[in-house]
Amino acid sequence: MDARFRNFFRANLDLERGYENAGDLRPTLLSYSDSYVKLIREGFEQILSDDSFGPADYERLTDIEFPDREALHTYLRDMYDYLFKDAPEQPMPPGY
Repeated sequence: MDARFRNFFRANLDLERGYENAGDLRPTLLSYSDSYVKLIREGFEQILSDDSFGPADYERLTDIEFPDREALHTYLRDMYDYLFKDAPEQPMPPGY
């Protein structure tokens, strides 16, 4: 996993910021260079297709716990749709 992709999670989706829903995550991401946006999109695609990436991995990145792989995958898919497919609202992690 690319360090810049890990840092995106740590800076934007960690325990402190992961529950914020101010509507600025997508515009902020898209304000960066096309190559950075591509790196983040490809990183999401990689972890979504990686059967070994699970709740423990996500918790190490963000300090946010997911009850199971299915809940995590749903959240990540919804986040991908929000960031890259114009879903109307940023998803919230569990416990919100």
